Amino acid sequence: MPRTGRHPANVSWDESGKWSRAFGREIRCDLWSSDLTVNRLGFGAMRVTGEGIWGWPPDRSNALKVLKRATELGVDLIDTADAYGPDTSELLIAEALHPYPKGLVIATKGGLTRPGPGEWVPNCRPEHLKQAVEGSLKRLRLERIDLYQLHTVDPKVPIEESLGALKQMQDAGKIRYIGLSNVDPEEIARARKIVPIVSVQNRYNIEDRKSENVLVYCEKENLGFLPWFPIGGGGGLKPENPVNLAAKAHGVSVYQVALAWLLARSLVMLPIPGTSSLAHLEDNVAAAKLKLTPEEWKAIDAIAG
Repeated sequence: MPRTGRHPANVSWDESGKWSRAFGREIRCDLWSSDLTVNRLGFGAMRVTGEGIWGWPPDRSNALKVLKRATELGVDLIDTADAYGPDTSELLIAEALHPYPKGLVIATKGGLTRPGPGEWVPNCRPEHLKQAVEGSLKRLRLERIDLYQLHTVDPKVPIEESLGALKQMQDAGKIRYIGLSNVDPEEIARARKIVPIVSVQNRYNIEDRKSENVLVYCEKENLGFLPWFPIGGGGGLKPENPVNLAAKAHGVSVYQVALAWLLARSLVMLPIPGTSSLAHLEDNVAAAKLKLTPEEWKAIDAIAG
């Protein structure tokens, strides 16, 4: 069912590991300082790396410009991972933005390794995750990571052991909040028995809603939901589809419509679209101001069947 009413422009978590309640267009949180409240449209820094998310970008100066411009446009949450490059994305973020603007939250991930181009191999052993946290701290030039996410669940390692290692790093003051990525509701529930979880990052967009049950879980438990690949590919849509029709009606791109639909879909939604293009970055950020009509929202929602 469509979510109606005014949706907040900001989101926050509290120290108990829960997404704070929304009041109008603001998020008020007594337990988490206001300088860590973030806007609901973040930036995914995967695409600032080289082709295939491997190595350095062909135009390093452009990648740095994109990261700087994102913060200039009001983006105050940048999502990355040690696997992007590997290491390249984190290094570029620090090069472009350190010392970081006040209020900027850097969220990173660990638990996926990159033996070579096109290879993504889980490694969520406790000793590896501890090393991964230390590596990210060094590359990002941080003393503490505001949001550290387990990038995946390793089939060879019980999730309890992986989260136990991250809890130790949190207790040591090296992680503030812990999130999950690429998980199902049962795995989230198991993780929450070990340590408070504030957010989940799964693939989700207009066409791909396989994680609908995860989003529903996050809504019920008041956890943040960061959809990756939020714009989708659009390959399964006919030329005259509701997304295109809404884009024409508002005079905007289909990418803005896709993001606006996500923002209206749920109060716990925090899309993190990524790009290596300045023009696409500007276009994506503009989606925060786009308001779809109830009829447009319903027509787009029906695409999933």
